[in-house]
Amino acid sequence: MTVESFYRGGAGPPLLLLHGMTSSWRAWKPLLPMLEQHHEVWAVTMPGHLGGPELPDEPFAIESMVDALVARLDELGVDRAPHVVGNSLGGWAALELARRGRARSVVALSPAGAWAVPADLYRLLATFRVGALMAGWAPVRLLASCRPLRRLLLRTVSEHADRYSSKDVDVLFDDLAGCAALEPLLSAASMDTMIAPFEDAPCPIRIAWSGEDRTIPYRRYGPPMMDAVPDADLVVLPGVGHVPMVDNPALVAWTILQHTRYEVTS
Repeated sequence: MTVESFYRGGAGPPLLLLHGMTSSWRAWKPLLPMLEQHHEVWAVTMPGHLGGPELPDEPFAIESMVDALVARLDELGVDRAPHVVGNSLGGWAALELARRGRARSVVALSPAGAWAVPADLYRLLATFRVGALMAGWAPVRLLASCRPLRRLLLRTVSEHADRYSSKDVDVLFDDLAGCAALEPLLSAASMDTMIAPFEDAPCPIRIAWSGEDRTIPYRRYGPPMMDAVPDADLVVLPGVGHVPMVDNPALVAWTILQHTRYEVTS
């Protein structure tokens, strides 16, 4: 399957959008019209995901994924320090870009990468493995095409998954089927591979956690993330799930623009 590996649109200070595990740049489509009014928007598919660059031929590590991402950004000519927004795995990658001096500011939406105890790590791994197994079963895709069942079947994705169109559902399942990064990431995960703490915030960072996140709920995964990024601003987004862009596009766009536009005008 051939799909576009990035999207570019709008005008203004550059804004980079990074999606979560098993997704693609297309996850950001609901927000693009609002963000493009204020920014030159780059939505890029992450390495190891459908349409994105290949992962390095070595054991998985977040550092190597970010290396490949940086190479791709340089190839595309993305500004070396854009505002960066990431969801889940993309939120972790956004923080790592900031660590490297490659971000003017960061908004991380329910970022992955932190866990306090082994049970929380194992729960997270099991959630993704079961989700991938179920999504790979053809009847699940067929059932998800039915709007009344969509919200129930995709509750670990979004709180209001019934708002996805049939075409959006096809994109979700196609992206999952084409994701080569999932198994290497899950196999490599351990207590030692969580996000490294920041001594000081390298740029303004906002962590925006989905209030109804069933994949990475704040009560389990938020406190260790905030410990790792102690200078970050924390906000909770009510009524949205782990991938909040379809649940409430206006709220998510406002959360981003409130942060980036303050940085632009300050």
